[in-house]
Formats: sequence, C-alpha cells, structure tokens
Amino acid sequence: MQNKKLVGKNVLITAGAQGIGEAITKHFIDSGANVSIHYFSSSATANQLKEYATNKGQKAIAISGDLTKEEDANALVQKTVEALGGLDILINNAGSLVARKLLHELEADFWHKVMDINMTSMQLVTRAAAPYLAKNNQSSIVNLASLAGRKGGHPGSLVYATSKGAILTYTRALSTELGPKGVKVNAVAPGLILGTSFHNTHTTKESAAETIAGIPIQRAGNADDVARAVLYLASEYDGFITGATLDINGGVYNM
Repeated sequence: MQNKKLVGKNVLITAGAQGIGEAITKHFIDSGANVSIHYFSSSATANQLKEYATNKGQKAIAISGDLTKEEDANALVQKTVEALGGLDILINNAGSLVARKLLHELEADFWHKVMDINMTSMQLVTRAAAPYLAKNNQSSIVNLASLAGRKGGHPGSLVYATSKGAILTYTRALSTELGPKGVKVNAVAPGLILGTSFHNTHTTKESAAETIAGIPIQRAGNADDVARAVLYLASEYDGFITGATLDINGGVYNM
C-alpha cells in the first residue's frame, strides 16, 4: 500500500543517489513527494532520479556538495527550499566507513575525517534545515545510524562505530529540543545490507556469510528494507514516535 501521507511533501535526502540513499529517494518519489537529491560523486544517478520524479509531475532537484563544509551544507538547504518551496522532511543519510583501521593505526587526521563525514555533516545540514522544518506544523528528521553504533562493529571500524553511536544520542537529544517546534526526530540502525557499495567495498564474502549465519531470519538485508523503514518514520511527522531508533537487522541484535 502506498503511503499517501507523503504526497506533495518536500524532502531533502543527503547522499540520495547511491546505495541506501538511492533506494530511499526512489521510495519517496514513488510516494508522491518532491525531492532534493544531494550527491557527492554520483551525478549520473542523481540526475536520473531527478528526471524520474519530474516525469511523474513532481518537483525535483539534484545538488552536489561536500557536507563537511559549512558553506556547502548551508547552500544545499537554501537551494532545496528555493527549488521545492519549503522543507517538510530531512533524511540525513550521508556517511562512510572510509577504511578499516585498528586503534594503533588511527592517525588524528583519519579520526577527524570519519567523524566529519558521519557526524559533523549531519549537524551542519540539520542546523541549516531546522528553521525551515519548524515553519510547518509538523515535520520529520530521520538519521541513518548503524548496527555498528549499537554493537561496536567489526575490528577496524572503531571511528565509524563511535560516530554512529553518537548519531543515536544526537537523535535523542535533538528530539527533545525540536519536539516543541513540531519536528519529530528518529533514526534507523541498519545491520548487514548487501548490494550497496559500502559492503562491496568493506565486507568480504566470508565475513558476510559468517554474519548471515547468525541472523535469525537467515538472510542479509537490502536497501529497500531500509528505505521502507525510513519512509515510515518520515511519514510519522504527526505521530507520537520521536527520539526512537528502529533496528533493521533481521533479529541479530535487539534491545
């Protein structure tokens, strides 16, 4: 069943043209939303998605930017509001493991780089978007965390897991602050999601098989599994769910 609550809503998706972000963008377009698709390097996919939306009669824009830079984050929100006419929903999806490094290999520069990509970018975009979200009676933010933020991740993902754990706390803190302004803030924490460049780059076939063996429903997740959950939380802008994290991991970890 299509989610009719999203028809005509204005949505900004960071890193919305690859992996999980691409699936999220497509689901929003199919639900009748207007989309602003941020991308860093995936210009071809971003423009295809933009065309897909405009062919359906919806507003769409594709915007490139390095969201670890304050001016890029501010410009992204500004261009989004100008193109769509407002902002109802923000999906903070940008993030990366970058590389696997153990504690003794962690240089300060690498620490800051991963923290900036996963956490600082989210903060900069959210700060820029918040006044526009607050202009509506009800708005929604969904942050992409990770099972690594719950469990600590595999060896070599210390900085990534730490940044994703911070997103869980950021989500709770922000929900308290923005609640009175009508903005709901939630997160999703995906587990093993195969078929994305993230796991194609950072997860071996052996490691994936080992993880799947420990998943109660005996399969890995896919990008659509995450997108459906993100859309559900995003559409609960008038609901009672805020400050929550939805775990999407096939039952491998629950709390």
